[in-house]
Amino acid sequence: MSHTAHIRSHRKPRRSATTSIAVRAGVAGGVLSMAAAGASASAFAAESTTQTLELPTLSADLGSQVAETADAMQQAAANYQLQAERDSAAAAAAKQAKADLAEAKKKAEAKKKAEEARRAAAEEAASRSTERATLSASASASTSTSTSTSTATGSAAAVIAFVKAQIGDAYVSGGTGPSSWDCSGLVQTAFKQVGIDLPRVSQDQSTAGTQVSLSNLQPGDILYWGSAGSAYHVAVYVGDGMFVGAQNPSTGVAEKPLSYDPPTGAVRVL
Repeated sequence: MSHTAHIRSHRKPRRSATTSIAVRAGVAGGVLSMAAAGASASAFAAESTTQTLELPTLSADLGSQVAETADAMQQAAANYQLQAERDSAAAAAAKQAKADLAEAKKKAEAKKKAEEARRAAAEEAASRSTERATLSASASASTSTSTSTSTATGSAAAVIAFVKAQIGDAYVSGGTGPSSWDCSGLVQTAFKQVGIDLPRVSQDQSTAGTQVSLSNLQPGDILYWGSAGSAYHVAVYVGDGMFVGAQNPSTGVAEKPLSYDPPTGAVRVL
């Protein structure tokens, strides 16, 4: 036996045929794997290309959505415009209603004033009726005396001519001519024709001259109704038992007999 028989050899062992086959199989497997990977990549690329072909369909949907949005915006704008027109119409209606209300109030106020004037005239007529009933006896006596007075001359004739010329004119409270009068306005203007300035109202005119008896009247005397200093009506005695005065809205300026509305007293300023 050799002295090296128990020492292991340091040479590399030979590869067996099985080992070579295994290596070759591994290489082949790698190549096949790479080929499969390439095929997969090609397939993926092909699939991606197929997906991009669907983009036009997506773009059409987006266009439809944009169109719908535009329609919605247009409808909203139309709604806003309609609301604005309704608001404008409502404002105009409110303005017209306010104007109508103001006109109605104005007419109501005018009607109220007319009613007050009518009531005042009725109260004045009632007051005169009361005075007439109280003084009827004395007035009858004065009438018979007055009818015998002489014809007016001078200033009295001018005053009488003026008041007779206004017969038929309207009665208007506060009127001083030339075509409408109240009682004291007519008397004041008549005496102004002969240079005599009388007070404006009946109360003051009833004390403007010398008090005279109703049984001693002369043409041109001022007749008054009510008490001296607080008379509510005046007229001018024109002779023959007649007087001319602005009576009331119904009769206007008229010539009446003393018996129509017997006066309370008289004053003489001529």
